[in-house]
Amino acid sequence: MALGQTVLYAGSYYAFPALLPDLVTATGWSKGTLALGPTLAFLIMASLTIWTGRLVDRGLGGEMLVWGPTLAALGVLGLGFAPTPAVWLLAWALIGVAQAGCLYETCFAFLTRRLGDGARAAITRVTLVAGFAGTLAFPLGHWVGEQFGGQGGMLVFAAVTALAVPCNLWAVRSLRKRARAGSEPAPTPPGLLQAALRRPAFWAIAVSFGLIWLNHGILITYVLILFEDRGAASGMAALAAACIGPAQVAGRLMLLMAGARVTTGQATTAALGGVVAASALLWLAGAAPLLIFAFALAQGAGAGLMSILRPVLIAEVLGRSGFGAISGAVAVAPILASAAAPSVGAGLLALGGPQLVYAACLVLAVLGMALAAALLVRRPG
Repeated sequence: MALGQTVLYAGSYYAFPALLPDLVTATGWSKGTLALGPTLAFLIMASLTIWTGRLVDRGLGGEMLVWGPTLAALGVLGLGFAPTPAVWLLAWALIGVAQAGCLYETCFAFLTRRLGDGARAAITRVTLVAGFAGTLAFPLGHWVGEQFGGQGGMLVFAAVTALAVPCNLWAVRSLRKRARAGSEPAPTPPGLLQAALRRPAFWAIAVSFGLIWLNHGILITYVLILFEDRGAASGMAALAAACIGPAQVAGRLMLLMAGARVTTGQATTAALGGVVAASALLWLAGAAPLLIFAFALAQGAGAGLMSILRPVLIAEVLGRSGFGAISGAVAVAPILASAAAPSVGAGLLALGGPQLVYAACLVLAVLGMALAAALLVRRPG
């Protein structure tokens, strides 16, 4: 499952920022036009995530984890052949449908349903490996972009995405055999999502993660452009971007090693602090370009921990019953934020250049941390 998520994120998520400069050159389209593609995919994903969560609750998560990567690979393949912006958007629409059924949200809900209390450790292990998706994608994108151009590089990433199909198929079969050896998960009672929507904690988690994911989405989408604005050469920028993945893994590994000694509240505070520090470091990198590596470490560790902590917070605060639907509903905010991020980033660059991006991302990080802090104050530990 970990390997499946790694190649899925590398091929269908990080391929776009990894190839963005080459895609502009290959197509002649503006960054804003290109960014409409992932924005559309995220909007479609957000519209489907509650429905796919309910399918997980009904026992169909495994099927989505197998068929989703197949559709995603076809969509990425379409990006490599898209002759017009209309076809480009159509391919991204297919990717959005696929991602709703096979990325972290479905994977984590499937693991939570199958493993119960053991899900936190399983989710952490999955993300330890999948954190290397960016490490795989950015150097690969730099190389294939030079060799084959932006759209030619997308054909390589389509093959990378397709590797998730056998990985997920084996993982799903193994987990279901384990369930048959014990007992199948109990059916989900009705009305749990409606009850969760009436709780302020639900909205605090959703909005806080939405703000953080808007920050992260803007910075990841335009990371190479922003690094070059800070004075880094293209090779140095690609190397620094590749450090984000190992930083995600390092943060998750520290959390795994800390175990019960670190509470969910403490881990959340540390992760949000890392995201705030990262935005400040990127702004300061104009005076010292090597600070882009410090940014990569702080942003990677902070965002990497947040991807683990969201399902953990949902399970601890809102309960495990109906987790698929509730987790899917919470995910709408960060997915919409990710959808908006490429276009918001393009708008910020057009309005005020990189300086406006740095300022806006710092504000988003601080607001997200403040909202999460208010939730944690009401919930000791």
